Amino acid sequence: MAVALVATACGSGGDGGAAGDAGSPKSGGTLTFALGSDPTCLDPQQIQLSEGLTIGREVVDTLTDQDPKTLKIVPWLAERWEISPDAKTYTFHLRDGVTFSDGAPFDATAVKKNFDAVVALGAKATLGYAYLSGYARTVVVDARTARVEFNAATAQFLQATTTPSLGFVSPATLSRTPAQRCSQPPIGSGAFVVDSYVPNQRVVLSQRKDYAWASPLARHRGAAYLDKLVFTVVTESGVRTGSLKSGQVDGIAQVSPQDAPGLEKQGLDLLATIHAGIVSNLHASPSQSRPVLRDPAVLPAIQRGIDRKQIVDTLLNDDFRPATSILSSRTPGHSDLSSLIGYDPAAAKKLLDDSGWRPGQDGIRVKDGRRLHLDVLWVPSGFGPEQSILELVQQQLGGVGIELAVKRLSLAQFQPLYQSNDYDLFWARGTTRADPDILRTIFGSKKPPAAGSAQAGIDSILSDQNAATDPARRNELVEQAQRRVLETGYGIPVVEQTSIMGFSSKVRGVTFTAHSWLQFFDAWIAG
Repeated sequence: MAVALVATACGSGGDGGAAGDAGSPKSGGTLTFALGSDPTCLDPQQIQLSEGLTIGREVVDTLTDQDPKTLKIVPWLAERWEISPDAKTYTFHLRDGVTFSDGAPFDATAVKKNFDAVVALGAKATLGYAYLSGYARTVVVDARTARVEFNAATAQFLQATTTPSLGFVSPATLSRTPAQRCSQPPIGSGAFVVDSYVPNQRVVLSQRKDYAWASPLARHRGAAYLDKLVFTVVTESGVRTGSLKSGQVDGIAQVSPQDAPGLEKQGLDLLATIHAGIVSNLHASPSQSRPVLRDPAVLPAIQRGIDRKQIVDTLLNDDFRPATSILSSRTPGHSDLSSLIGYDPAAAKKLLDDSGWRPGQDGIRVKDGRRLHLDVLWVPSGFGPEQSILELVQQQLGGVGIELAVKRLSLAQFQPLYQSNDYDLFWARGTTRADPDILRTIFGSKKPPAAGSAQAGIDSILSDQNAATDPARRNELVEQAQRRVLETGYGIPVVEQTSIMGFSSKVRGVTFTAHSWLQFFDAWIAG
């Protein structure tokens, strides 16, 4: 079930460019890369956005790494490990000589302090806290041996140790308040050091010259090639494209599918990958206080009322695929459940008819004096076609009598609504992780659900899959979880999350990690 991620170099640079190996790598220079949105937080343990995780990957190292082609877990800061048969205890044997950039040693005590800190952050560490679900303690066996203990079996934990959400920062960083950790440069053991962060403008990183413990998946040893790595924030897709064409930046995130042909014609290089994890979807609130959502026909009708193929064919390009489940096709445990979510407007209308929703004069359905109206919250990510996708979904659902209103919010406005489940739907561009336990992170309850509720059923399956030590049994449960999410409509898949990155032809050696974040350790500048 372990399906390898695919990364394609589709630029005209051939064996040169971002993915190429032409010529001998050389050290020096500054690479400027334009992000589509601000990372909002620099603390790897609190970061939620891919922009922040891309930066975090350069600043912190992890116990293990994951091969993007095979998804195999390989040693990194841990030279080896043992897992107890019940998957409750993980013992890591650490490599010697690793230090944080402030000189503090990386050892078993650092592992304990960091994992304890993630748990103490609670909901502020959205990803890491979920990865450490059931965490009991870390025992410092000796300076180079850390034993991580859980109260229940946790099959996903080894893969979680590949993510920067469980990356390590210095005790000096851990001593700060959560807010300070977000706004101030983190002190990690990675190949780059954060020099400065100006919110909504830029993050500047510099090479750590004494770095000597790269992942075995890296193409070279020693320090990174680049002297500096600058991430600038350019929210408008067209402005990012223009900046790359004019040479103001060396690379850009979230290339719009419509802009890709023009970049290729100019001799610029494109890297594209489909993300593992959760696809781009409409995420429904589990709250029972939403009157329209309480009707069991509404969300299944939305599933059937969206024409995913039309969205890809009309607004995207061949790098994108219609979703076939809530997990992407690049995720271990993915099941093709197209039969549950295929476009069928007649079936959608029948579901609503049978539930008593009747078309009004304007075509929007009404029941007991209430319009079939739903708000979808949207926090723009900088991905150009996003608004057009939502507008086309609006049009498609309007055809079956469902009124969808898109509410554009800032991240600060959205977060309290999300935490309190105070929404009908929100647009989730996708959450990346090369492990199916991402379902538990995204669709597990924030608080204990009502006994016998649909959410309680989902939670039970998600807990069972994390406790399953037999891979075949775990995959069975993962399929059940996908079915339940789709049948209840808590997750309404639209398209598989795909990233297209653009680069100058002089940029070499940039690759994707297994998590579909860019990796700049091997990057260098030719010419």
